[in-house]
Amino acid sequence: MPRGKDQPRTALVLPGGGARGAFQVGVLKAIAEILPRDSSNPFQIISGTSAGAVNSVVLASRAHSFRTAVAELERVWGHFRCNHVYRTDHLTMLKSSLHWMIALAFGGWLVGMPKSLLDNSPLRDLLGRNVHFPRIRDAIEDGHLAAAAVTAAGYASARSTTFFEAAPQQTGWKRTRRVGKNTELNLDHLMASIAVPMVFPPVRIGNEYFGDGAMRQATPLSPVVRLGADRILVIGMRDETGGVEPKTAGDPPSFGQIAGYMLDTLFMDGLYSDLERVTRVNDLLDSMPDAKPVAESRRYRSIDTMLIVPSEDLQSIADKHRAELPFAIRALLRGVGGENKLLSFLMFERAYTRELMKLGYRDAIKVRDQLHAFVTGGDVPRLFAPNWIKRDLSGFGSP
Repeated sequence: MPRGKDQPRTALVLPGGGARGAFQVGVLKAIAEILPRDSSNPFQIISGTSAGAVNSVVLASRAHSFRTAVAELERVWGHFRCNHVYRTDHLTMLKSSLHWMIALAFGGWLVGMPKSLLDNSPLRDLLGRNVHFPRIRDAIEDGHLAAAAVTAAGYASARSTTFFEAAPQQTGWKRTRRVGKNTELNLDHLMASIAVPMVFPPVRIGNEYFGDGAMRQATPLSPVVRLGADRILVIGMRDETGGVEPKTAGDPPSFGQIAGYMLDTLFMDGLYSDLERVTRVNDLLDSMPDAKPVAESRRYRSIDTMLIVPSEDLQSIADKHRAELPFAIRALLRGVGGENKLLSFLMFERAYTRELMKLGYRDAIKVRDQLHAFVTGGDVPRLFAPNWIKRDLSGFGSP
């Protein structure tokens, strides 16, 4: 049902993480079970980046029935194989490897420089068959959704561009290195958002090529705030605890380890920085003797945030399933030294994704009461997150 007049406008933010996106589906499944069976979408604003953009668009396109949307995500993620996402046949992988070697040896003179490490045309075909983009407009017109957004990074403009679909009166924005454009979402927007640099090819939209939205997304919460969110549920995909001491240095990191490190940084570091900014603004507004006039302006307002992240090490889970990865991909990762660090991002195999969904479900059920209150407009704290995150973000005015 459409949002009540006095209910807060709740947003869902789904960051990227490749195959780790299965964890988000498990959390969403728990939310679907917590809510009444016939509930429509509980999130008025849905925003996603990279793999999170896929989950976001599916939810938005089926906003009339949240349980049906989540069931569709569970079905797809629960039956994933790597060849559904990128080509894994031996001939393709051999040609790709030879292309890279010759291009590097001759500076791209004989064969031209390759556009990406992997060919993700199978994923484009899969999404083209299963995502019905016109339904997003129907959901907005029927009141089940206020806005859906996906973010991509423009290579020429060096800007983070949020493509969002909302009512015509919803204006976009333009800030330093980030813009928001009200447009009808389509498959190109989605493929651009998931075009991980060097791994998947960039996508042309209009006169510019775009890649993974996490590359320039320094403020991943900003789009939903600008679209009117009063509270934000974030389902992250990086498993970690604060205060972990680094291991003693051994061999220098390989190319693959560095690439995995970069992906990890792209997908999550901006989120924690943005959470800190939101926390500081909340602390400032809550400390004012009478913040009501400020809050009524809607330009500055306190925003409740809930963060759910994995309670277990996703890399360790991926390691258990490494043998299920196609031989050609294992050989490629071994060749670049990325068999460990990149594994959890590229392991689109059902045994791995099903285990991540189960983990997401368990982690969400542990906080079912808080989740229910958050998505139904109940009383919630300003920030609900793992203790180490709350500790790091607490204390207004601290360095």
